[in-house]
Amino acid sequence: IYSWLGMSESPDLEFEYADTDKWAAELSELYSYTEGPEFALNRKCFEEEFRAHVSDKKWTELDAAQHRAHAMRLLDGLEVIAREKRLKVARAILYMAQGTFAECSSEVEVQHWMRYNIFLLLDVGTFSALVELLNMEIDNSAACSSAVRKPAISLADSTDLRVLLNIMYLMVETIQQDDPADRPEWKIIRETFRAELGSPLFNNEPISVMLFGMVTKFCSGHAPHFPMKKVLLLLWKSILFTLGGFEQLQTIKVRKREELGLPPLPEDSIRVIRSMRAASPPASASDLIEQQQKRARREHKVALIKQDNLDAFNEKDPYKADDSREDEDDNDDNDNSIETETFPLERDEVMPPPIPHPPSERVSFPKGLPWAPKVREKDIENFLESSRSKFIGYTLGSDTDTVVGLPRPIHESIKTLKQHKYVSIAEIQIAKEEEFQKTPLSGGEEEVEMCATELLYQGILPSLPQYMIALLKILLAAAPTSKAKTDSINILADVLPEEMPTTVLQSMKLGVDVNRHKEIIVKAISAILLLLLKHFKLNHIYQFEYMAQHLVFANCIPLILKFFNQNIMSYIIAKNSISVLDFPYCVVHELPELTAESLEAGDNNQFCWRNLFSCINLLRILNKLTKWKHSRTMMLVVFKSAPILKRALKVKQAMMQLYVLKLLKVQTKYLGRQWRKSNMKTMSAIYQKVRHRLNDDWAYGNDLDARPWDFQAEECALRANIERFNSRRYDKSHSNPDFLPVDNCLQSVLGQRVDLPEDFQMNYDLWLEREVFSKPISWEELLQ
Repeated sequence: IYSWLGMSESPDLEFEYADTDKWAAELSELYSYTEGPEFALNRKCFEEEFRAHVSDKKWTELDAAQHRAHAMRLLDGLEVIAREKRLKVARAILYMAQGTFAECSSEVEVQHWMRYNIFLLLDVGTFSALVELLNMEIDNSAACSSAVRKPAISLADSTDLRVLLNIMYLMVETIQQDDPADRPEWKIIRETFRAELGSPLFNNEPISVMLFGMVTKFCSGHAPHFPMKKVLLLLWKSILFTLGGFEQLQTIKVRKREELGLPPLPEDSIRVIRSMRAASPPASASDLIEQQQKRARREHKVALIKQDNLDAFNEKDPYKADDSREDEDDNDDNDNSIETETFPLERDEVMPPPIPHPPSERVSFPKGLPWAPKVREKDIENFLESSRSKFIGYTLGSDTDTVVGLPRPIHESIKTLKQHKYVSIAEIQIAKEEEFQKTPLSGGEEEVEMCATELLYQGILPSLPQYMIALLKILLAAAPTSKAKTDSINILADVLPEEMPTTVLQSMKLGVDVNRHKEIIVKAISAILLLLLKHFKLNHIYQFEYMAQHLVFANCIPLILKFFNQNIMSYIIAKNSISVLDFPYCVVHELPELTAESLEAGDNNQFCWRNLFSCINLLRILNKLTKWKHSRTMMLVVFKSAPILKRALKVKQAMMQLYVLKLLKVQTKYLGRQWRKSNMKTMSAIYQKVRHRLNDDWAYGNDLDARPWDFQAEECALRANIERFNSRRYDKSHSNPDFLPVDNCLQSVLGQRVDLPEDFQMNYDLWLEREVFSKPISWEELLQ
């Protein structure tokens, strides 16, 4: 029965979603395999500088004062005019940031010295010097024009930029890792660095704004040599460090709700999702045909042995179609959809035992649904309005307290709805904004908390549309479903070697490197977009809506659907990595001989962490863009997202399935009765795993939205609200002239200097003749 139902016996993917992967993995993804020889070059540059100024001792044998003195010496070397000398010193600093690995015997030791050296480098002021050098390289017009003219760009064109970005990334990534064993002075340095990184100290703008500028310059074609993967990784880690990750977001949300006097959250969503189990994935069409044939053979065999046993199976011959009702049920079972937990009595006998989860991560729920249901104020108003018009024949608008004349069961319903009423921070922010717009004078000054999110929004506000377009362009170029086009941007500038491979082994290695490079870019962009959307939504709903709307205008919805329109299971289990070449493993171990077989075999991981992380992020972004937006939900329907999303349910990971099911839930009532009938397993999974909104008729669509799909009107109304918000809060130069104080003093008004245009001054007498002397003026009427 289970094989017939297409139930996969593959175990759940043991994936734990977090802000980032393990530290070693995040370090290794900074470097492409083509950069491998540069580790030895960095070491050579450091040792030459070190031997010239220090005795024959090793770096690890010096005391703190000597370490500091040498770090200061290297920092001075960054200010020399000669580019080659400067690059050599930068490489020596990079070797320090890489943990002076030649003197270490294990990866743990490398990480220890990395942390020590990086805090030392930060303390002597290296980061500010690197930002200045990076600015110089960004504005280096000679390098830009040379790269534009080149037919093929390689690793050599971005050497200076790569060295600087490598050091900056290692510093941000290492310092943002909170280690309880850190010294007290390191903790102070860490918090100071976080504040500096998020404030407009460097170049009068947060560091993230400078990096966004690099992304747009690259996409415009003016700087094709920029190492985009490194820029995006540094941008992601800078945003993550300055604004905070998902745990911090939850903390900020709880604090903001307390400040606004809202009730606490019904549950901790992070813990609930971690405790969820994946449902069994759907079967593919070929599996179903094969299973149906096996089933037919089995039935025939059973019939020959003992006819009576057929009844015990309670199955129907697939070749008979006596009862259409039974046919529908059969189709449901064979449907390419998600399987929920069926046959509870037989489960233990047939199914393999589930993989035990760590007890600390489990949340014990009472039997029932994982999420507390929610109701919006608007839902209660709609329910009361329809009840009043049905039972008493009139409505009271937004009054949710008067229940006179309504029957007793309606009273009970209203009580239940109010028990589960959920007021979001966004609703309060929208109400406050409406108040400010209505009463600009009496409303008083708005108190804006100048947190890191607010500073970043102010920094990227003028060019936010261009930044979103640029990120989506790069995402499109890095997506595995994208075809190579002549007009698409080249994102491989920092992975292709100067000399192309000549052997099969080199070609295979480069192939792995290119695929890995694209996967890392997708990972970084998906994380950047999701973090920004979540932080902006908490900071102010209209900041979130501004970014979300520009993503929608830049075709983000079809782009993400296009990304998922592939064999998503193959993408998640892809083995595009060569573990022996990963940093820091490659610098402390003897490298084995690489062969074509070892490259093909890849590592023995069950799945690729970064690819599963990217998929979940992209699904979460899609959820954020479409939630409560009728017109965008209809875009999901129009772009035929249901079969694409259903295929993604094959990935047996609870968090990913949850976000797929959410996307299917919002469009279910628009997909028609036949779709729902033949996808009852999916409907059942939605019911089990997705939060319920009381009064939301998602499953049957009886109360289907009668509104036409007017995308333009809905988006225009939202855009007008966003523009009013941005204009009121940020555009001080174009404030409404009606609300400016009026100068009533005749002397001061006449005494104001008015600059007249030059042509007017030359033809002043003509103007006087035409406008004053030749026009009759009735002075009596004027005086009256």
